[in-house]
Amino acid sequence: MAKEINTIGVLSSGGDAPGMNAAIRAVVRTAIYRGKKVKGIRKGYNGLLNEDIIDMQAKDVSDTIQRGGTILYTARCPEFREEVYQKKGAEICRKHGIDGLVVIGGDGSFAGAQKLASLGINTIGIPGTIDLDIACTEYTIGFDTAVNTAMEAIDKVRDTSTSHERCSIIEVMGRRAGYIALWCGIANGAEDILLPEKYDYNEQELINNIIANRKRGKKHHIIINAEGIGHSTSMARRIEAATGLETRATILGHMQRGGSPSCRDRMTASVMGAYAVDLLCKGENNRVVALKNGEYVDYDIDEALAMKKSISDYQFEVGKLLSI
Repeated sequence: MAKEINTIGVLSSGGDAPGMNAAIRAVVRTAIYRGKKVKGIRKGYNGLLNEDIIDMQAKDVSDTIQRGGTILYTARCPEFREEVYQKKGAEICRKHGIDGLVVIGGDGSFAGAQKLASLGINTIGIPGTIDLDIACTEYTIGFDTAVNTAMEAIDKVRDTSTSHERCSIIEVMGRRAGYIALWCGIANGAEDILLPEKYDYNEQELINNIIANRKRGKKHHIIINAEGIGHSTSMARRIEAATGLETRATILGHMQRGGSPSCRDRMTASVMGAYAVDLLCKGENNRVVALKNGEYVDYDIDEALAMKKSISDYQFEVGKLLSI
């Protein structure tokens, strides 16, 4: 018989993403509607280990759906990789009466949720990361807002790059995943897109492309560089020295994590939050909420973490084709 859940905890972990507040709001209000108590765990697994835990009511999430970041805050917690701290986290959950937990974050957050699930805390993950890099789901909360923030900033850089007939290297977030760079590269009409999954570090090819484009009459050159490749400033100096063209680097950084979430992020986060609570109410454990073929589904966390995701070769080729 499935274990009855009476108190649901919710935390956000890892990097923040626009839409996390919408997910928290949905968890709190759905749980209360289902007759459950709700406890918010502040600062992720770090807050769990330090018992930074609060009671939450429906009014506590009023006027939050439009806010970026996370009202529960977030923090990295390397200690939670160790079994002794995982057991401590499970005991703290039991101490506070938390028998069901919703974890909003990425793969690292789900690895922690997986451990708590094995220790008797029914746990459900919600994919919240701007990187769009969780393989089991077609969409992750925060990506739409982040990629539009980056796109709008790149449009502005392009304007000044054109005015000065420059080469501009614009670095976007994505340490191990190039989805923001790929989407912005295509949407902003970049001449070159550098992705962690695809870049071969052949800088001479970049330089040759810049020179060829200038000979064809192009007045500027936009390179979208993913954070995982980085070194945009030193790359700009080398390109300027090799081509003689004024080259500038712009690193967009954490502005991509902030801002009011888009309609898509608010909608997706709200449905995923409610779905996670309903899974817990059914007695489900060790699951991740996902979007598949336009439908909300769930996967076993073990299965989800074993999945691999790669950049579409076709989309990458389109990006190169359209830059001619």
